[in-house]
Amino acid sequence: MKYAYLLILFCLASQAINAQKKPNIILLFADDAGYSDFGFQGSKVMKTPNLDKLAKKGVVCTQGYVTDATCGPSRAGLITGKYQQRFGYEEINVPGYMSQNSALLGDDMGLPLDQITLADYLKKIGYKNALYGKWHLGDADRYHPLKRGFDEFYGFRGGDRSYFEYDNIAGIHTDKRMERGFGNYEEPKGYVTDVLANEAISFIEKNKNNPFFIMLSFNAVHTPMEATEEDLAKFPKLTGKRKELAAMTYALDRACGKVLDKLKEYGLDENTIIVFSNDNGGPSDKNASDNRPLSGTKSNHLEGGLRVPFVISWPNKIEENTTYNYPVSTLDLLPTFYVAGGGKIEDLKDIDGVDLLPYVKEINKDRPHQRLFWKKETRAVFRDEDMKLIRFPDRPAELYDISKDISEQNNLVSVYPDKVKKMFKTLFEWELTLERPLWLLKRKFEKYDIDRMDQYRNGTLKN
Repeated sequence: MKYAYLLILFCLASQAINAQKKPNIILLFADDAGYSDFGFQGSKVMKTPNLDKLAKKGVVCTQGYVTDATCGPSRAGLITGKYQQRFGYEEINVPGYMSQNSALLGDDMGLPLDQITLADYLKKIGYKNALYGKWHLGDADRYHPLKRGFDEFYGFRGGDRSYFEYDNIAGIHTDKRMERGFGNYEEPKGYVTDVLANEAISFIEKNKNNPFFIMLSFNAVHTPMEATEEDLAKFPKLTGKRKELAAMTYALDRACGKVLDKLKEYGLDENTIIVFSNDNGGPSDKNASDNRPLSGTKSNHLEGGLRVPFVISWPNKIEENTTYNYPVSTLDLLPTFYVAGGGKIEDLKDIDGVDLLPYVKEINKDRPHQRLFWKKETRAVFRDEDMKLIRFPDRPAELYDISKDISEQNNLVSVYPDKVKKMFKTLFEWELTLERPLWLLKRKFEKYDIDRMDQYRNGTLKN
């Protein structure tokens, strides 16, 4: 009996050691933040000491891209590792804004059930998964995070909500109400950004002995512009939306810092992959976010709509305080996390992302992506190495060499007419592989997006 008991203890210890070898994974995901609104991105206004510290402990990808310039489709691309247009998730899903001719409307707009999520894949290789904060991948029960691979959820199903408790929930759409688990609506007792961090910390405490994945999906710094008086007081020289944004960004950084500190407290920081990024470019007209030196904003295809802050940290695996300068995409997070967790890349069928680790560790000197694509209605982008072709609905196409013209000011269409023709053909060939959109915005919003692009064509910041 004694030897049998010892054998059992040995087996349990071996299982624990093997489990601990798998890295924990945390995705710190902001909402509507400006490209330049963090200290590690060059801001002299925003106070982001915790994220700056994280950036120094890892690699900053200077050309980090999302799959769409709006939040719903961007999240669909991230969580599946594939271009969301391939399964009809081309347009943002906001009830009340859609054309009545859409195939799906209202709560039925969501991530198709035949799509395998990042959480689904990680669960297969032994991870406990949690999502805290914004979902925005479908309001209907069938799309719920707990049915898409996550084990815990505290957040809201829609695209935005107040940062404070709703005093009267009558008339508040259920997708704006905070929900614990499935169907248990529970308003936060505090500032939402801090509350979400506390939820992540609780999950870490409960799962410190097994591998876990946390998607900490902040609604910060998306509208409504709401900050605490204490945080606003830290920016006495700012006014208006810019002051509110600075306070909200400070809270976002504080929340991230709390999570990072908890990892260190439990000795988990050395074996945790942490990625910080954002779902799309900042909507400068809405929240005074600063995307400079990029032109454009959220919802359009200039760099300011598509390029985002992008940090990867994994101590002793990724060299500290470095930069990676080839384009990477949120498409790559699924394969990167899955392979790091012990999964086999060949298990990932029909995805468009790549495992980034060989690239950022410079084992593979090639580009992770020779080509990248974006599409929304008649608007589209094809990036071939450093040449970026943009197709518009209301003007001739434009061509930029992003390696020399990050602000997209020098249109090269007349310089390379043959290249433009060839790129148009390649873009069309890619579009032929896509599904028709499952829902559509009303046409008038196309004009809104174009007008917003023109307003911020030179990266001008307006408060």
